[in-house]
Amino acid sequence: MNLILLGPPGAGKGTQARRLQDKFGIVQLSTGDMLRAAVASGSEIGKKAQAIMAAGELVPDDIMIRLIRERIAEPDSQVGFILDGFPRTRAQAEALDGMLAETGRKLDAVIEIVVDETALVRRITGRFACAKCGAGYHDEFQRPRVGGVCDRCGGKKFTRRPDDNEATVRARLAAHHRETAPLLPYYSARAVLRKVDGMLEIDEVTRELEAVVQAL
Repeated sequence: MNLILLGPPGAGKGTQARRLQDKFGIVQLSTGDMLRAAVASGSEIGKKAQAIMAAGELVPDDIMIRLIRERIAEPDSQVGFILDGFPRTRAQAEALDGMLAETGRKLDAVIEIVVDETALVRRITGRFACAKCGAGYHDEFQRPRVGGVCDRCGGKKFTRRPDDNEATVRARLAAHHRETAPLLPYYSARAVLRKVDGMLEIDEVTRELEAVVQAL
């Protein structure tokens, strides 16, 4: 079972990919994790990627495709994989399709996690965490039971990610639409595109995703 999860930043792709991995045994493939592993390994492709990133440039598509090709050849990927964060553009989607065809594999579904952007901005900008243990909270939806005190460890210092502000979030959403919008008709034409409501409670989103996978 080979899947792609699509959705804007903050839609919950990573969380849901991990849950699908646990449920179905299909491994989550994060491009960020793959890049870090390649760099840490000191492999030829890892050294190339490291040099490119050190120069402040984006890792080109051909290197990302090579990393994915190598990763899906490993034993734990034989049951299937979930790509989270790739592809982001039509060119990447076409390159991925070509590589999968060469390796005798195909995509079973591309699942879009659909969100309301205004609500998503509220969801992201309201996030904060305990500085001591990392427990996550939200200004509206999940405040500590006792104000200013972490439920988990009792810590009294909290932090927010510097990029969890409205201007940055809206810029990331705009970039997502600009790059990723062409992927929807591309995958729809191949009859592999599915949609789930990403504004439901996390467990409900999980149930919808599981239903899609079980129906394949």
